[in-house]
Amino acid sequence: MSQVHLLRGARLNGGDAADILIADGAIAEVGTGLSRAGATVIDADGLIALPGLVDLHTHLREPGYEASETILTGSRAAAAGGYTAVFAMPNTSPVADTAGVVEQELALGEAAGYVTVQPIGAVTVGQKGERLAELGAMASSRARVRVFSDDGFCVWDPLIMRRALEYVKAFDGVVAQHAQDPRLTEGAQLNEGAVSAELGLTGWPAVAEESIIARDVLLAEHVGSRLHVCHLSTAGSVDIIRWAKKRGIAVTAEVTPHHLLLTDELARGYDARFKVNPPLRRAEDVQAVREGLADGTIDIVATDHAPHPAEAKACEWQAAANGMVGLESALRVVQESMVDTGLLGWDDVARVMSQAPAQIGRLAGHGTPLAAGESASLTLYDPRPSRTFSTGDLRGRSVNSPYLGRELPGEVRWTFYRGAATVADGALLETPGVHA
Repeated sequence: MSQVHLLRGARLNGGDAADILIADGAIAEVGTGLSRAGATVIDADGLIALPGLVDLHTHLREPGYEASETILTGSRAAAAGGYTAVFAMPNTSPVADTAGVVEQELALGEAAGYVTVQPIGAVTVGQKGERLAELGAMASSRARVRVFSDDGFCVWDPLIMRRALEYVKAFDGVVAQHAQDPRLTEGAQLNEGAVSAELGLTGWPAVAEESIIARDVLLAEHVGSRLHVCHLSTAGSVDIIRWAKKRGIAVTAEVTPHHLLLTDELARGYDARFKVNPPLRRAEDVQAVREGLADGTIDIVATDHAPHPAEAKACEWQAAANGMVGLESALRVVQESMVDTGLLGWDDVARVMSQAPAQIGRLAGHGTPLAAGESASLTLYDPRPSRTFSTGDLRGRSVNSPYLGRELPGEVRWTFYRGAATVADGALLETPGVHA
C-alpha cells in the first residue's frame, strides 16, 4: 500500500530547510509550507536529508556463508545505516561467477525489500585468477551486472587483468581491483611498520597495494577502460591515483570508514576486531586518505562490510579472519572523521556516499537529487547526538565491529526506500513500509 509522508523542515544535504512530500514511491514536491491531506507528517527540524546511501562494497555472504550474514540480515543492517542500495561482493559459495548466481542474489534482495541489492560478478572463475568468468552473461542477465571484482583476492596476472578490462569496456562495465600483491603479503598480519615489529607480527607493506594500483592504472590507460580501486589505504596509493587522474586515466577509488579513523596502534592489544584487509595503517596514512577524499582524488566511501561469526574473531590474532562490519556505523564515522573536522560538508557526503557510488556502478534510480520526480530513497540523519556504539546498534547477523565501546556522533532517524519507511524514529522496522 502506497503511503504519503510529509517531511517538515529537513535540511537538504545539510543546507536550507525545506519540506519533502513523498507519494507513490517518489518525491512529489520539495518546498516550504507544503501540505497534503492524509499524509503522515514527520518533524524533521534539525535533521539532514541525504539521498539514500549507496555502498559499492558489501559482503552479504549468501549463498554459502549464512552463519555470518544473509541477504536479508545484511539488508537490514544497511537500512539501519541509512543505505538504500548495496553492491554485493561475489566471494560467496558458490562464487557469483555465473548469471544464475547473480540472479539468485538479486531475487533474494527483492524479497527482503529493505534496499536494492545489486550483485557484483567475479572477474575469474571461482575467483581463482586463472580464466575469465562469464562476464558477458552476467552483464546481460536480469541482474545487469556492471561491476566485476575478485575482492578478497587480487587479479594478480597482468594478462588476465588486461583481458578483463578489455571485455567489460564493451558494456561500460568496471573492474574493481583488490590491490594486494600476493607474494609481498605472504603471511602478512598487520601494516609493516613500528607496531608490527614491536608485536612480532609479519608486516604487510604499503608497496604491496601501491605496486598493483600503479600497474593497473597503466593497463586501464592502455585499454581505455574503467578501473575502480577497492579500499585504498596508503598515502602512496593516494599519490598514484592523483597522478593517474591528472593524466586522464578513467580510474575511481574508494576508502573505507575504518581507514579514515583507525590506525594500527589499535592492534597492540591483539584484539582481532581490528584485523582487516587491507590492514589498518599509520596515522600518516589516515591523514593522507582523508585529504584524498576531501580533494576528490578518492571518489567514494565504501564500507567493505565483512561479517564473521564470533568464533572467527574470538581467537589468537594470527588465526582470526580479516574483516569488520560497517554498514550501521559508516555515516557516523564519516561525520567524525570528515565533517566534524571540516574536511567535507554534507553536500560532499551526499556525493561520496550516494551519488558517486551509484554512478560508478551504473545503478539507475539511486544517488539522485532530492527533487520532485526523483525516487524517494533517502535518509534523515541527526548529527547532534553522541553516544557509545554498542551491539544494540547492529542489525546484521555478526557483531565484529571495531567501534564497540567507542563514542560516535550522529544517528540515522529515518530511512525511506522507494517511498517506504525502513527505519522510523531511529528504529528498524520489522516489515519495510509498515509503521505502527
